[in-house]
This record gives sequence, C-alpha cells and structure tokens, in this order.
Amino acid sequence: MNKVSMDNSNYINVYVGMDDTDSAKGMCTTYICSVILDRLKDCGFKVDSLPRLIRLNPFAPHKTRGNGAVSFKMVLKSETEIEEVKNIILNQVEELSVMEDPKTNPGLIFYQVHQENYESDYEEGYDKNITPELQDYALKTIRTIVKQEEAEALADKIGAEVYRFKKGRGIIGALAAIGCPLEDATYELLAYREPANYGTKRRVDAESVREMNHQTYPDTFDNVDDGYMAITPHTPCPVLYGIRGETPEAVLEAQKLVNVSEPIERSRVFITNQHTDMHLQIADNISNMKQFQCYIVKGTVKEFPINIEGGHVIFTLTDASGEVECAAYEPTKDFRDVVRQLAPGDQLMVYGGIGNQGTLNVEKIEVVNLAPLYEHVNPLCECGKRMKSAGAGKGYKCPRCGNKIRDDSKEKIEVERKIKPGFYEVPPSARRHLSKPLVRG
Repeated sequence: MNKVSMDNSNYINVYVGMDDTDSAKGMCTTYICSVILDRLKDCGFKVDSLPRLIRLNPFAPHKTRGNGAVSFKMVLKSETEIEEVKNIILNQVEELSVMEDPKTNPGLIFYQVHQENYESDYEEGYDKNITPELQDYALKTIRTIVKQEEAEALADKIGAEVYRFKKGRGIIGALAAIGCPLEDATYELLAYREPANYGTKRRVDAESVREMNHQTYPDTFDNVDDGYMAITPHTPCPVLYGIRGETPEAVLEAQKLVNVSEPIERSRVFITNQHTDMHLQIADNISNMKQFQCYIVKGTVKEFPINIEGGHVIFTLTDASGEVECAAYEPTKDFRDVVRQLAPGDQLMVYGGIGNQGTLNVEKIEVVNLAPLYEHVNPLCECGKRMKSAGAGKGYKCPRCGNKIRDDSKEKIEVERKIKPGFYEVPPSARRHLSKPLVRG
C-alpha cells in the first residue's frame, strides 16, 4: 500500500460524503463530486486521495438510479480552511442537485479527525480513522435496508456534521461512502459531457471502443457486450462514458484509445467497490432470505425452467427449508439459454437479489452438480434401426426389416447434457454495478 507522510504535526482530516443528488431524469452524484474537487483545487486545497464511488444496496426502495454515493478525504490546517471548504461544497450541492425532483433528497456528511502524525492508506482501502463501527455500518447499508434514523444516530455518536437538503435521505449513503472498506476494489474513469449536450446521442466511436477493449482487456472489462459499446449510459446524465478496470493506470491508458467527436468537459478516476460482490451475503438456507437483500444461496432445481411473457425464464430453487422462484430476465439475453438447460435435481449456487415480488433476480450461477436426465425411446431392432409403434397395445415394428416385437415398453436412455458444471454469468449490459464478473476470478 502506498503511504503518504506529512511534515506538519498539526492538521485535521476531513472526510466528506454525499449522496442522493441526482434523479431518474438526469444529473450524477459523481459529476457533482468532480465539479467540487476541481473547484477546491482551483481554490488551493488538496484532496488526500482518489475520490470513492460506493455502490449501495441495488434493491433499496428509495434509490434514484445506480444508488451510488461518493466520498473523499482532505487534510486541512485550520478551522478557517474547514469552513471555507464546507461553504464551497454546500453551495455546489445546492446549486447542482436536482432539487425539483421529489425523490431527490441530498445529504452531506463532514467527519473530522484530528491527528498528530499523519499516515494514511485511505486510497488503498485502509484508514485507521475509519473505525470497525463505521465499516460495519457501510456494509450493512450495502447489504440490507438502513433507516435514516440509524445513520443520524451513528453520525451523532462519532461527532460528524450532518447537512440535509429536503428530507436529507442521502445521509444514509453519504456516511456509508466514508466508512466502506475496500480490501477489494476496482477503478472507474468517468468522462463528462458539456452541459449543452445532455440528452443528445453520445458521439463515441464504437470501433475505437472495440479496439480499446482488444488492447486492454482484462485490465479493463465490461467495455463491450456482443460487440457493442457498454461504456456509454443511456440516460440524459452528464456521463459521456465510463471505463472500468483493475488499476488507475489501466483506465487512464484505455481512455487514450477511445475516440469521441464531442467535447469532454472533465474526467476523473474513482476508486470503487463496483464488481466486487460486496452486496452478497451467504444464505444458510432459502427460508432465511429477505426481500431487498442479495445472497449466495445453495439449492436444487425443482422443475424444468419455464418461459413466461416478456421473454423471461423462471425456475424454482429448493432446499430443506423451502423454495424460491429465480428469474433470468429478458435483458440477460443468452444467459437465459443457460438457464433453460437446467433440469430437476441439478445442484446450484445462485447469486442474486430479491426484489419487489419476492423473486430472486439471478446475476450468476455455479452449476455444482448435474442430475442425470433420461428420455424414453422406442427400442432398437436387431438390425440397428430404431423401431416404430405398431399401434396401441401391438408393440413395435422395424421399418427397415419388418421385424416385430410384442413388448410395449420403451427403452430408457440417459441424455447427454449440453450444460457443464461451472460458472455462468449475465452479459455486461445486464450486470449490476456490484456484481463481480468472472474475468475478475
């Protein structure tokens, strides 16, 4: 881990977290964070490390879009500097947040820690100022449903300052973004558009993205999906594209290979918990799983999967405690073909989350063991030809040599399974932000 040292012995660590500034119609919390960081830099302040993009529970009922909160750390020298920094941040959040949207309720957290000897690995996922209590809270926010009162109580306990806009629900994620441990982390480079281009088609050269993927994969990943670009969003937000990778160097090098024909207003690299499976919990059994939470659960396929209206594929997973309906939805494309090949008795590990209807939304599966699958066919004649029915109760007759048998019983043979034991995942276009792709292995 890269450690940073400072000569001065009198300084203040200031951790800043923010969330819930965007809406389904536009804006982006990472963009507001990036504007703030540039403004702070212009005013002579230095941010201690890469900003953090922390994805929270993907099934939280009150999320806006990707349910991502952001945080960053600064090292300041006086209360005067702290007040100046706070004013800059508060003004930018109030100015840029989508306050007119009733579902947008921004929250800001300022957490100060005084220290004498400065040494931090915050960027690498460790900081001794982030207590186990803060880390546990963050993980709870990523894996379960946390109420605003719990966030406020913890903020009060640790002496953090809370700023609410409207209902201020964003303080839940803001505190989690500060406290989230990042032993496993990825990086995302986000390039932002000029405001005049919001809502218009993104002018990113697809061929350059495919070539970038060819040169940088797997150091970067989820760039393309079946040959098409997967780095550009489909909402009228400020993001032009996002490149995800294993190191800051990898995403910065990849950016050099992407050609665009519209201006890039600014860009920034975030360290993030994306694609780490941090949202998943091990379920001891199916009956213990709860709505709006994400799990890894072991079970047995009960019946053959069925296709339902809309192109979705459904199967039932069962264990000694109960059963749960599992869904591979239409956006998962060819992954549904894998699910269609499952059969009763197959043993699986299923990764996914439980949504509004109590259905387990499948992100990936591990086929642990395949059950034997049989079919009943007409018997073989002595000449090697498969016989045909001679009529009800009349046995079989060979169409080649005419040989007859009176036995009506069919032959039971084992069918070769096309699916094999191992892992299978949804494509990049259907992958949740937190879901870990197999390439990260």
